[in-house]
Amino acid sequence: MAEQNKDRLHIRLHVYDEEIEVVVKRDEEEFYRLAAKLITERYNAYSQAYKGRKSDHTIALMTLIDIALMYQKERTHNDTLPYDNVLAKLTAEIEETLGNGK
Repeated sequence: MAEQNKDRLHIRLHVYDEEIEVVVKRDEEEFYRLAAKLITERYNAYSQAYKGRKSDHTIALMTLIDIALMYQKERTHNDTLPYDNVLAKLTAEIEETLGNGK
């Protein structure tokens, strides 16, 4: 149990105008802090542009959409499925050719 607690860290994150306490894996602390910073920066940008014209809830949703869009774009850049399919097809063709040579 003590071993597991060494891997966990209790931190406070400043997200926009709120402090959030979370328990994170020690090796993920920096990612949490960067995520909080990104959320704050994006929320501030939308708040500055739309404060008074949009509700705080709508601004928060716009922030979430913005960050989710970044995530989805990045995810497609890291999608290996097309390459896996090409490699599987080439492997099958090679194996078929080698099999016919016997």
